[in-house]
Amino acid sequence: MPASDDNKLFSKPEVTAPQLALVASLFWLLSANAPFLTTALLGRSWADVDTWRFAAALAGGVGAIHLLLLSLLAHPRVIKPALMLLCLVAAAAHFFSQRFNLYLDPSMMRNVLRTNPTEAGELLSGAMVLHLLLFAGVPALLLWRVRVRNPGWARALAHQGLLALVAVALLVACVLLAYQPLSSLMRNHKELRYRITPANVLWSTGAVLTQDLRGAAKGRESIGDDAQQGPSWAQRRKPLVVVVVVGETARAANWGLSGYARQTTPQLAQLPVVNFTDVSACGTNTETSVPCMFAPVGRRDYDESRIRGQQSLLHVLSKAQVQVHWRDNQSGCKGVCDGLPNATAAASAPAVLCPGGVCADEALVHDIRQRLATASGTQVWVLHMLGSHGPSYFRRYPPAFARFQPECKEDDLSRCPIPHIVNSYDNTVLYTDHVLAQAITQLTAAQDRVDSALVYVSDHGESLGEKGLFLHGIPYAIAPDVQRKVPMVMWFSAGLDAAAGLKPGCLGDALRQQAGKAVSHDNLFHTVLGLVDVRTALQEPTLDLTQACR
Repeated sequence: MPASDDNKLFSKPEVTAPQLALVASLFWLLSANAPFLTTALLGRSWADVDTWRFAAALAGGVGAIHLLLLSLLAHPRVIKPALMLLCLVAAAAHFFSQRFNLYLDPSMMRNVLRTNPTEAGELLSGAMVLHLLLFAGVPALLLWRVRVRNPGWARALAHQGLLALVAVALLVACVLLAYQPLSSLMRNHKELRYRITPANVLWSTGAVLTQDLRGAAKGRESIGDDAQQGPSWAQRRKPLVVVVVVGETARAANWGLSGYARQTTPQLAQLPVVNFTDVSACGTNTETSVPCMFAPVGRRDYDESRIRGQQSLLHVLSKAQVQVHWRDNQSGCKGVCDGLPNATAAASAPAVLCPGGVCADEALVHDIRQRLATASGTQVWVLHMLGSHGPSYFRRYPPAFARFQPECKEDDLSRCPIPHIVNSYDNTVLYTDHVLAQAITQLTAAQDRVDSALVYVSDHGESLGEKGLFLHGIPYAIAPDVQRKVPMVMWFSAGLDAAAGLKPGCLGDALRQQAGKAVSHDNLFHTVLGLVDVRTALQEPTLDLTQACR
C-alpha cells in the first residue's frame, strides 16, 4: 500500500464545530430522551396523524434546545472536551431516569451534588458501567478520532451565531407545528421539562449553584431574635431533654403502627407512644425536607430560597438558651445546624457499630443513658438517621433484623423481584423500630432525674416499584403518596406536662385526639417550641400540637 494511503488510513477526519454540535444534538435525541418522549406521548394513538405531528414537534424541539445550548460551546478549542463531558452527563442522567423513573429538577440535582462517596458507590452497577461505556465511552472515542477545523476566531464566532439562529428557527417551527398540544403539555405537566436530557442537568445544576452562591453572599437571615423562655422554666426542678429523631426514607404505607399488614414496628407497639397516621412530608428528598421541617413556614407557603436563606428552629432555640446538638448518621444537616454544636455518629460510637466506617443507626442512641446522666438545663438533641436509605436497603440493618425473607441483597434493584425489595425495605423499618425503642427505653429509665420527650418523623417516603417508580425525588406536585406520606411518633415522660408548662395529664389525651387527623412537617417547628416552652412571634399556636394543653 502506498505511503499516502497509510496516511489517509490513520489520519483524523476533519469536521467543523457546528457539525459536531448538530450530530451531538441528534445523538442525544435518540439515545437519552426516550423517558421524555415516552411520557409526553403517553395515551396518544399512533393511528392519529396529529400524534405524528406532535411527536415530530417534540423531537425537533428537543434537538433544537440542545443545538441552542451547544451553540455557546461550538468553538473549535472547546467543543470536543465539552461534548465528551456532556455525553457522560447525558448517559448517566438517562440511565437513572430510565432505571428509577426520576425527574432531574433542581431539588434532585441538589441531592446528587450532596451525595457522599459511600452513597454514590452503592448506585454503581455493571449495567450502569456498560451503559456509560456504550453511550459515553464510544462517543468519546469517536470524538478523539476527529479533528475540529479552526477557521479563525472571527469566522468561528460567526458560525456560532448562525448555529444559534438555526436552533431558534427550528424551535419556533416546532412550536408552530403543534402549538396547542405543546402549550397544553407544558402548562399541565411542567415537570416534564426535567426529563429533557442533558438540558435538565445543565439547567438544574445552574439553578442550584446560583441559589447557593446568592445564599453564601447574603449569609443566613437571623430569625426568632425575640425568642425567650416561657414561665415554666422558673418552675423546673429537673433537666428537660427533647430528642428529635429525623427518619430517612420511611414511608407511612409500611409502618406497622399505621395499619400495615406486616408488623414492622413490634417494639414501639409495646410502648406508650402516640402514632400519627396521616402525616405529609414537606418534600420528596432530604435536601428539601430537612431544611423545610425546621423552618417556621414549611410546605403550606413553600419558598425554598427563604427557607435556605434563614436560620432554623435550632438557631431560634439557642437564642433562648436551649442547648442544641445535632448528631448525624447521614449526609449532614443541610444548613439546619450551621454554626451550632454538631457531630457525626461515628465520632462517639464504638467501632463495632460502624463497620467499614458506615454506622448502624444504633450509633445515634448508644450513649443516651450517659448523656442524660450529665444533662442540665433545657436541651434539644437531633438525631439524623440513615434509616431506610436506598437502593441498598440490605445494608441498613444488622443480620439479626433480616426477618422478612427472601431479601434483596443487591445494590442494583433491577436484579431483584419487587417482593424481595419490599422484604429488605421492611427489614429497615423493623430496625428503625428497634432504634427508637432503645432510645425511649433509656429515656424512660432516667425519667426520675430528667423530664423528656421524643419526636420521630421521617423526612420523606419511598417508591418500591408502584407504577414503575423506585426510590424517591419525584417533583412534589406529581409525587405519589408513598413518597409524601411519612410516619410520625411521639413519646413523653411522666413529668413532661409540668416541665413544659402544660395542664397536668393533658398531653397524652390531646395528642391521641389529633393522631388520626392530617398533620405535616409544618407542625414540627411549632410543636418543639411548645415542648420546651420557648416563646417567639414566629410560633403559630394552631400548628403547635401541644397547644390544647397550654
